[in-house]
Amino acid sequence: MASSWNWLVVDCADPRRLAEFWARVLEFKILDEDDESVALGLDTSTFPKILFLRVPEPKTVKNRLHMDLSPDDQAAEVERILALGARRADIGQGEESWVVLADPEGNEFCVLSADDH
Repeated sequence: MASSWNWLVVDCADPRRLAEFWARVLEFKILDEDDESVALGLDTSTFPKILFLRVPEPKTVKNRLHMDLSPDDQAAEVERILALGARRADIGQGEESWVVLADPEGNEFCVLSADDH
């Protein structure tokens, strides 16, 4: 019997701020929140969802797990996400077809080209 992927949990300093960023990037909705966490998803019955969980310690190293986004137009999507508050990130990737960005708390993710997906 295989497992189902239901949640991605992201430790962060400001769950609301980070959830709002990712809601705009992924066109997700805020489904639930309290002082310590914010849950995102397409709707209450669709998985996977993302939970942003407040933690006291800051991010200090490169992610060991990250998301890859697959847009129709990589250049346009990179510009859209940068305008939402992301920044370009160099994790030693060199010249690649994908673009590495970081969200407002420094979590790296990739925006793939059409050739990558």
